[in-house]
Amino acid sequence: MRLQPHFAAALAATLALASCVSAPPPTRAPIAAPPAPPPVAAPPPLASDWNDWPLTPGTWRYAADNRGTRAMFGDGGDVSVVLRCDRGERRMYLLRAGAATTPMVVRTSSATRSLPTQPTGGAQPYIAAALAVNDPLLDAMAFSRGRVAIQQEGAPVLVVPTYAEIGRVIEDCRG
Repeated sequence: MRLQPHFAAALAATLALASCVSAPPPTRAPIAAPPAPPPVAAPPPLASDWNDWPLTPGTWRYAADNRGTRAMFGDGGDVSVVLRCDRGERRMYLLRAGAATTPMVVRTSSATRSLPTQPTGGAQPYIAAALAVNDPLLDAMAFSRGRVAIQQEGAPVLVVPTYAEIGRVIEDCRG
């Protein structure tokens, strides 16, 4: 059987046209959004008496260098509080980790004082409060009944035990 030329041309055009149609895109299952992380629980409210506040995890370490001595409080490699004696300046510095420069409130069993702070400018962000070596707040820290609280707006409250390293650094600076 022989095809007519116009029929053959129509058949060829139909086949060419059919080959231009693309296959429909594969349907994908909708991607489920990851589950929302559980909400971070706010820390429990602190008791009204600061002596009942929980101690911050960590311990004190004592160290000396060519500028003086220091007592460092922290947990593992993280140091959250430093009491430093700078013998050359005959000054004591109370440092805490962080960058906020709001005043630091120090609470002891016999005294509470707000101290102005300034950033230390180091690679690790710390703020510092300078104290004279004969400042009574230092004695209050060394002889506080079991704990010293350090508060600063926008930063967690630190409640550190009163270990011998505090008094040792103070006496190093006064000697």
